[in-house]
Amino acid sequence: MLAWASAQIHCQFHTSESRVALPPSEDAKHDVQAENETVFVPNRDSYCEPVPLDGPPSFRGQSVKYVYKLTVGCQRVNSPIKLLRVPFRVFVVYGLEDYQFPPDEAVAPTNPFLDEDENIKKDTRLVDLATEMLMTNTSRRSLHLYNITNIRGKVGKFCIFKTIYKIGEDVVGTFDFSEGDIPCLQFSVSLQTEEHVQEEYQRKPGQPVSLSTHARHQESCLHTAKTHFSLPIPLSATPSFITSVVSLKWRLHFEFVTAREPAEPPTVLENQSEIITWTGAGKIDVDTFSWDLPMKVLPTNPVLASYVSQFASSNSISI
Repeated sequence: MLAWASAQIHCQFHTSESRVALPPSEDAKHDVQAENETVFVPNRDSYCEPVPLDGPPSFRGQSVKYVYKLTVGCQRVNSPIKLLRVPFRVFVVYGLEDYQFPPDEAVAPTNPFLDEDENIKKDTRLVDLATEMLMTNTSRRSLHLYNITNIRGKVGKFCIFKTIYKIGEDVVGTFDFSEGDIPCLQFSVSLQTEEHVQEEYQRKPGQPVSLSTHARHQESCLHTAKTHFSLPIPLSATPSFITSVVSLKWRLHFEFVTAREPAEPPTVLENQSEIITWTGAGKIDVDTFSWDLPMKVLPTNPVLASYVSQFASSNSISI
């Protein structure tokens, strides 16, 4: 016989002492008590608790971590308390907190054969709205052209059709070196995140940002007219976000290796019968330079993200 059973949502906030300096908490000596429906008190109804719209997303970074868990507690009569902690992942879609459902939605067509709870209907509308907002923001395409130059002249052009993506999508870009004055020997493109600690919480003034590389493409491109790359955004990655302590930004990081002198392609004489062996230059004077292109990464449908979840699909508690 159960004496009681209940559940509670926790968001655990962890910081790196070497990177983040938090002020002393004013509520450290107080025990914060949640409402009766979420604390460990007898509750004979089903558990339903909304995740705050203004809360941080799930994130495991180098400076901070936001970890969500659902803690389930229960106790049998004359037995110790048993706890079960179920981890779950939270996405944040900015703009939902400002949305007001119009009053005419109350008379929208419904299925008369289903007994739909009002909270469930509202949650469904929120999910549909979030999905629509994400699709609208990430489906817009327009040509973005960038000239690649260094101090010696024009290297080429870079083309990308959008700078707002969802996790799980591929970032595709093309290079055109056919009109360049400076030959490009090699390039690399890295998909990176920048973890910025807000200035007032930095352990050291002006400390550098924390960088993480999620995908990388490298190519030798001497005498290459046009080429492209495709970098997948992992479904396990965290989308762009900002809190009072930290912000996460995405970027494409480019590195180019160019020759200082023009490199003429090998030629074959007409009617040449003897065998010729082409070999690369033993020494080339080069320049290197880099470039960062900011981009925005948004969440995706939670059903898609759950395919790569590292959490167990089922949890149980023995009492």
